[in-house]
Amino acid sequence: MTSTPLSLVQYRRGSDPAIVLGVAVDGRVHRAPADWPAGLLEIVRDWARWAAVIRELDPASLAEETEDVTLLAPLTYPNKVICAGANYYDHAAEMGTDVPDPEAPPYFFLKPPTTTVVGTGAPVIMPAGAGVDLDWEVELAVVIGDRCADVLVEEARSHVAGYVVANDISARGLFHRPGAVAAPFAWDWLGHKAMDTFCPVGPDFVPAWLIDDPQDLALRLSINGEVQQDSSTSKMVVDIDHLIAAASRTMTLEPGDLILTGTPAGVGKPRGRFLQVGDVMVAEIEGIGSLTNEVVAR
Repeated sequence: MTSTPLSLVQYRRGSDPAIVLGVAVDGRVHRAPADWPAGLLEIVRDWARWAAVIRELDPASLAEETEDVTLLAPLTYPNKVICAGANYYDHAAEMGTDVPDPEAPPYFFLKPPTTTVVGTGAPVIMPAGAGVDLDWEVELAVVIGDRCADVLVEEARSHVAGYVVANDISARGLFHRPGAVAAPFAWDWLGHKAMDTFCPVGPDFVPAWLIDDPQDLALRLSINGEVQQDSSTSKMVVDIDHLIAAASRTMTLEPGDLILTGTPAGVGKPRGRFLQVGDVMVAEIEGIGSLTNEVVAR
């Protein structure tokens, strides 16, 4: 699966804990120019200015990083991680839900950013206890580039700074809570979606202008080398523009916010195949990159 020729990344050098901003060119990490900010979120917060700088960047002018590089999550940290649920027809079918209505408002939930967002190579922590039923979901994530609300559908794409790969980890076995005091409390979205390390993203942030059509990208997820999900963003129920517009009617969107756009068929729950300690997930999206995480015991 192809990756972009240029992306922005965050990384550490050797044992130094400092976060460094870099430019990845054909898979090789280069040092960002010395006058750039230390982190990607600072760039996204002033995206109109920095987009022009990045467009004019000559990758040949950058020095390749010579230290040992540990890639990190590209955004540390978004203000919000907004996730769209049941947004692929084939995924809804495999989960046994009704056929989604593309004209209906999309369903959203949130993940806490600073504790769920991790980068490539970081462990995904298996919650303690039995019956967790840990599952995977490769997703295209949109990075918002400015503060906006009540966005018009036809203007939604102008508010996108770029795209990243995401993996929406889910604890299926913790979703339903028996004995709830009332029906609305029978579904525990916090335990299901919000545990530590449950949102791997990155490692590449790809500027929006480098992706010709985000609604026509191949996406795939494998576990221990075996492909589980293999689909296309063309199969979304509600497209990216309508998702952005809908989310912006509920809450003000801010620079660096992530909107995860849903996952296609191939998750573990319908087959009773769940993640185990030691499993290695690789989530890939055409033109954006590859995200690798191993499941570890708590």
